Amino acid sequence: MSEPQPSGPDGRAANIFDVARLAGVSHQTVSRVINDLTGVRPSTKARVEQAIAQLRYSPSPAARALVTKRSRTIGLITPAVADYGPTSIAMHFNLAARVARYVVESVSTPADDPKAVRAVIDGLLRQRVDAIVLVVVDVEILEMARSLDLRIPIVIAGSASRRSPGLVGFDQYRGARAAVRHLAELGHTRVLHLAGQRHAPDSSERVRGWRDELAEQRLEIPTPVFGDWSAASGYKLGMDLDVAPGDAVFVGNDQMTIGLLSALRERGLSVPGDISIVGFDDIPEAAYLYPPLTTVRQEFAQLGELMMQKLLIAIEESEPVTQDTPLPTQLVVRQSTRTI
Repeated sequence: MSEPQPSGPDGRAANIFDVARLAGVSHQTVSRVINDLTGVRPSTKARVEQAIAQLRYSPSPAARALVTKRSRTIGLITPAVADYGPTSIAMHFNLAARVARYVVESVSTPADDPKAVRAVIDGLLRQRVDAIVLVVVDVEILEMARSLDLRIPIVIAGSASRRSPGLVGFDQYRGARAAVRHLAELGHTRVLHLAGQRHAPDSSERVRGWRDELAEQRLEIPTPVFGDWSAASGYKLGMDLDVAPGDAVFVGNDQMTIGLLSALRERGLSVPGDISIVGFDDIPEAAYLYPPLTTVRQEFAQLGELMMQKLLIAIEESEPVTQDTPLPTQLVVRQSTRTI
């Protein structure tokens, strides 16, 4: 059976004037109730809401936009990659926006093309979105986004050593330090690093944290090896990695760790018997790998909610987007690391 359609007294779709007549108020008052504006008595608001429910009236988004000067639409620009981090950020932001009753217009762009990103931003501005969210996986795009001076709020999801208004993300640096500290406390004196993409902000922060923690522990700082975040690159690098029993490896993400585990098995090295390994992200599969993976968890749902909260304040209260401390990460210890 189909859903009943909103209907006025003569069977047509109900409009704002039908609601006004039924509630005994002006259509301007109905508009104020619909758009949650002040200046309407509680008893009047209750009558209008009852009329709306009785007529099953659904206000036009276009009409609401004319009153509020807002489209209740946010432009979300994501890199055209299937990596766990960026896709998780996009998913949880969409969920948070839905709860706040905003529509998200999502557009994917090349991960490393600032001109393409700028063109998409211009297109979203022409669509009169209320704000823009940009998920960044490339240093050049991050710097371009930081230099933007838009008439609407913008939030950038990414990592950097230098904080700035509108930049939100996780504390990749301290997450990496926690991973290396854990390995050092287990007795490992040589901790290698399989890093992500060389020009990715997340990768740079994790390399920086790995290096600084090794320096504080007064341990050797090997040259990091860069991959592309994929399990295939983890496998390829793992087959040639200069690693020996007693060493440990901090890996830039869990996907690369999957490939590394396979490569080390082929080389006859046991994890954690010979080598301890720590990943980053805590993907859903991490607890079910063999062995279960010690890794650094990022709460992407928390990030999505924070991004939406910042935009709500900027859009609905006309406050500037603030500067925040990066969200903390959590080291999750499983069976891929052990004391030597």
